[in-house]
Amino acid sequence: MKKSYYILALLATILFSSCQGFNKLMNNPDQSYKYEAAKAYFAQGKYTKAETLLNDIIVVLKGSDKGEESLYMLGMSYYNDNDMTMAHETFSQYVTTYPRGTFIELARFYSGKSLYLYSPEARLDQSGTYNAISELQAFVELFPNSEKKNEAQFMIFDLQDKLVEKELYSARLYYNMGNYLGNNYQACVITAQNALNDFPYSEHREELSYLVLRAKYEMAENSVLSRRIERYRDAQDECYAFRNEFPESKYIKEANEMLEKTEKVLANVSDDE
Repeated sequence: MKKSYYILALLATILFSSCQGFNKLMNNPDQSYKYEAAKAYFAQGKYTKAETLLNDIIVVLKGSDKGEESLYMLGMSYYNDNDMTMAHETFSQYVTTYPRGTFIELARFYSGKSLYLYSPEARLDQSGTYNAISELQAFVELFPNSEKKNEAQFMIFDLQDKLVEKELYSARLYYNMGNYLGNNYQACVITAQNALNDFPYSEHREELSYLVLRAKYEMAENSVLSRRIERYRDAQDECYAFRNEFPESKYIKEANEMLEKTEKVLANVSDDE
């Protein structure tokens, strides 16, 4: 009875407390009191205050049931407060400290999801994206029957599309640079083909394939005489491959025009021979 009254009194104090009241709470030496207060703040969605209290008691409670729950709750507080960097660090700490803990499945999931949500846009360095994919793949492998599995797989596919988009930006850049300071068409072909090989089911497959085709055609057009016929034949093969895979492509008109020009060049070669 006394315990119930204590908790009710505590919640009432928290609900109507001022900043001064929170400062008094922080100075209270009773760690259990702070723990219950942190849980109350968390339940109310007052995550910043929950974080402050939990950070103050986390070391003291380490190794106990309250310590385990506090560390997970701290990670969720950061997550709900949209601080994905601290959320990931805290969930990673939980995984290391409590590898068989009650919240290990969720901690691993939200560790990966925090990295997913913090993943940089496609034009930037993608180190964070690779880390997020690795974390989420580890979760799927460790918890194949988890209710979170489908969501984790969706995030993995979404992150992979971002990596493809990064390569697409690079391939476009190389193509647009043309022969400036070297054969950038060849760099375009290599970049686009690597992306196609690594992510064969990407939604950007059509454009990447078209860039390969255009770059090979431009290499043939701008080639030295000794390489021209070889490169026109390569471009011709690429034209047929593109038309077969994407017969309804928005680029089909351009592909047909390149094929027609390529075949004319090669026909003249055959006539000369």
